[in-house]
Amino acid sequence: MEKMELEYEVKTSAKTLYKMISTDDGLQKWFAPTVNVSKDLYTFGWNGAEEQAKLLGKRDCDFVKFQFLNKPADTYMEFRIKVDDLTKDVALLVTDFADKSEVIESKDLWNKQMEDLLDALGL
Repeated sequence: MEKMELEYEVKTSAKTLYKMISTDDGLQKWFAPTVNVSKDLYTFGWNGAEEQAKLLGKRDCDFVKFQFLNKPADTYMEFRIKVDDLTKDVALLVTDFADKSEVIESKDLWNKQMEDLLDALGL
């Protein structure tokens, strides 16, 4: 598995962005059409397919980290919010893993996901 670290500028507040990456309502607006949360277990649904992820950690207005149950234990997906100290520009840092043969497709998928996120935020 290859680690991917992607950064996207998001012209919104860290608080608003955190709601979009940490709540079932927020995630349903851009990440997966259905999101169900039961304690620390998130079930994401796409067109009849489901994947479950355990919440590994989160910090308000900072990050959310998941480990998908069907992926290797040493992999994870993390959303981290970065705020520039000088300009106050907000960026979303995405860390994810993909098979070496699927890195380009995975990055394309993340780019599409970010378009959906920006649309959901009205940006």
